[in-house]
Amino acid sequence: MSEYTEYTEYIVRPCTLVWLILILLTVFAFVVGELELGGITIIATILLSTLIKGQMVADYFMGLHRVRWRWRIIMYSWLLLVTGLIGFAYSLGLK
Repeated sequence: MSEYTEYTEYIVRPCTLVWLILILLTVFAFVVGELELGGITIIATILLSTLIKGQMVADYFMGLHRVRWRWRIIMYSWLLLVTGLIGFAYSLGLK
């Protein structure tokens, strides 16, 4: 093994773990939709899980966890804007 190569043995690789978490959060959202659950608490939970999923995709699959904070903040701001607008649209529908 080269002196420049760092090898870490994982039980489950980090990208596999992230993928499994993404699948679980998606299944959770699907089940909530199939059960036709609603209410502000449920929607807030779904929006939070969507925000987490977006952050995980940006960090691990787009590779943003290795770039400067400026680029990460741009992506996180976009995610917050989109989920915030979805939440706002939902709250308008409640009135």
